[in-house]
Amino acid sequence: MTDTAEPFGARLRGAMDARGPLCVGIDPHTSLLADWGLGDDIAGLERFTRTVVDALADKVAVLKPQSAFFERFGSRGIAVLERAVADARAAGALVLMDAKRGDIGSTMAAYASAYLDPGSPLFSDAVTVSPYLGFGSLRPALDAARVSGSGVFVLALTSNPEGAEVQHAVRADGATVAATVLDHLKAENAEEARAGLLGSYGAVVGATLGGAAGEAGADLAIGGPLLAPGIGAQGATPADLPGVFGAAVRNVVPSVSRGVLRHGPDPASLAAAALRMADQVRAVAE
Repeated sequence: MTDTAEPFGARLRGAMDARGPLCVGIDPHTSLLADWGLGDDIAGLERFTRTVVDALADKVAVLKPQSAFFERFGSRGIAVLERAVADARAAGALVLMDAKRGDIGSTMAAYASAYLDPGSPLFSDAVTVSPYLGFGSLRPALDAARVSGSGVFVLALTSNPEGAEVQHAVRADGATVAATVLDHLKAENAEEARAGLLGSYGAVVGATLGGAAGEAGADLAIGGPLLAPGIGAQGATPADLPGVFGAAVRNVVPSVSRGVLRHGPDPASLAAAALRMADQVRAVAE
């Protein structure tokens, strides 16, 4: 089982060095269930999820279940998610809960308790959050992560094209919204950076952006990990990573879902696809 005695950043660095820098999403959406010959029901959800966890949790650095695909089945879907989180962590994978929560005050604290409190059945190694109620609204999650040794990934420059209308917006001080988020994360990681360690507060930066990171005035050297969705079905490849992330490429955790999951339901094929992708990423990150 993964050990939370170390901060998330240190555990992530160890996992990436040992297994390759790759995050595989667990996204049981309707079309993938059908492609696997499974029903769009609890039985199909459970079979899909257990197959992915059994095939990959002892091989990849990070597994990222997308909470929405489990929530749509109600309490029985959440029960499947709880088991997936526990089984994946027991097999040595770090679990990043893709929940993209964002709220204020006691509500944000409740979300933090759900995903970042070791006593919660959904306790994960890290969680994705949204900063668009103001970065300060994330304080309960940031503080909870520090206490539990977990991580937080904050949306900054996302892979969807609509994101630019908010993330590239320019504030009165001349900084873009994305650059402001990244500056806040750099400050959160400052102590670890001074010690030469990877921080636990990461940003979500799409691998599909090309030159968009620079266009948004974004400094990606935040001292923490950079989750990079967009590899595979969205069009980016591992070869694109150095061009997008530059000197920060060693801290990139590329995220792929359909590019691996389409090789199911055969567990050996899933594992082989994930290992190939991890090798490709490692080759460009070193």
